[in-house]
Amino acid sequence: MLNGIPIMPRPKNEPVFGYGPGSPERAKLKAALAELSSRELEIPLVIGGKEVRTGKMGDCVMPHAHQHRLATYHQAGPEEVEAAIEAALAARQEWANMPWEQRAGIFMKAAEILSNEKRYLLNAATMLGVSKTPVQAEIDSACELIDFWRFNVSYMEDIYRQQPNSTPLSWNRLEHRGLEGFIFAVTPFNFTAIAGNLPTAPAMMGNTVVWKPASSAVYPAYHVLKILEEAGLPPGVINFIPGPGSVVGDLVIKHPDLAGIHFTGSTEVFQNMWQSVGHNIHNYKTYPRIVGETGGKDFVFAHSSADVPALTVALVRGAFEFQGQKCSAASRAYIPRSIWPELKERLIAMTEELTIGDVRDFTNFMGAVIDRSAFNRIVSYIEYAKQSPEAEILVGGTYDYSVGYFIDPTIVVTTNPKMKLMEEEIFGPVLTIYVYEDDKLAETLELCDKTSPYGLTGAIFAQDRRAIVYMTDALREAAGNFYINDKPTGAVVGQQPFGGARASGTNDKAGSMFNLLRWVSQRAIKENLLPPTCYRYPHLDEE
Repeated sequence: MLNGIPIMPRPKNEPVFGYGPGSPERAKLKAALAELSSRELEIPLVIGGKEVRTGKMGDCVMPHAHQHRLATYHQAGPEEVEAAIEAALAARQEWANMPWEQRAGIFMKAAEILSNEKRYLLNAATMLGVSKTPVQAEIDSACELIDFWRFNVSYMEDIYRQQPNSTPLSWNRLEHRGLEGFIFAVTPFNFTAIAGNLPTAPAMMGNTVVWKPASSAVYPAYHVLKILEEAGLPPGVINFIPGPGSVVGDLVIKHPDLAGIHFTGSTEVFQNMWQSVGHNIHNYKTYPRIVGETGGKDFVFAHSSADVPALTVALVRGAFEFQGQKCSAASRAYIPRSIWPELKERLIAMTEELTIGDVRDFTNFMGAVIDRSAFNRIVSYIEYAKQSPEAEILVGGTYDYSVGYFIDPTIVVTTNPKMKLMEEEIFGPVLTIYVYEDDKLAETLELCDKTSPYGLTGAIFAQDRRAIVYMTDALREAAGNFYINDKPTGAVVGQQPFGGARASGTNDKAGSMFNLLRWVSQRAIKENLLPPTCYRYPHLDEE
């Protein structure tokens, strides 16, 4: 046993590589892309540390070249779901009893593996598997995931150091136990870092996990799992079971040992899961913790004093990076009429410069959307705008799926601030703009606050400090992550804890201590150092 009180290294954010021409990191990433493009994987389930093959297969393809198959993967059925739960429960006691600093060591090692030799492999898997450009993969599958693992270890230490006061007669202490049961981690396609964080944050705190990755992102998720195994994660702590949500989710949520859900995905799916938990509440051994980050209809709101060149870049990057497939992407904008002519000219010119295509060509700003289903959904909004008398397409509105699921960056201007494209999450490269009269600032701020059911991210642009104060207060409830003179995307672990409320989730702030607190249950312990030996109190004595 360790005879000392360990102090974890204080984390710093991982530096972001630029992948500029002639740089060594560019050459290494190109080599990793070539390697992964040249071979096809067969991805098994991993249950209790053992590879399981069911024979019911799914495909992992490149969204930007959908005839190119990267891998096939085995899908879980009812038998495998039950086996994964049993494996998690069987591993729970030993994992929870492992000294916390030894658990921490696994994830610190995983961060170092990823920061060094596996950086380019995981970035390449993310680029090929979900069509991210080099910079989008770097800030996600390398830097953010490294930051999650390093910062969460530090937050874990901070939590364990939270202890109550004691007295001369009593020694008080607080035990932060993992939850009783298993955690169900359901991860999305669009961020490899989230896919890596959702199962590992609860695991770090002594829980065991059943992990269902998005079917459209099994490929990068599997590479994350292999890094964790290389770092020494014991069998059964995280059980990897890709498969249909209707099969995996329904069986897991009904299980009496379900202790928590860590989810990122659509609002509709999360609401259905919550409803199912409520329906099964009398079956559980404990009340499951439900932590979810869901959709967004994120805004950029400009004041007449806004810096127009900076606003232009924020709108283009915020709306069109990673094809708008971020829950934080800029999807609606409110622009005062006084600056609209200049902004319109700049927006059209900048958007028309954007290049779209295969992400292996590093000169492309955008790749493809994730799959045919997403393509069809996004296109339906573009076609709706084309037919609407309340809308005008300024730029874009074109698309093609013959080679990859490509949708050109599209900007729509509407005269109706409650138009469908201003209210509903599109999750694609479509930005809708409403131009308001300068003297209608208060009314338009209220429209921004009330139009959408979501409350994830938002940004304001103004140089007038009084306007910044006023707008920040007016939009207090509209966004869990709020940006001033910046795009509404790009939260950094340890700097901007991420999450929103309303229809956007439980706002438990990934990348902070507050998220990790959801995965422990406290036991307060009092030890009486000098117990009384007489029952009488002083007031019982006669005068």
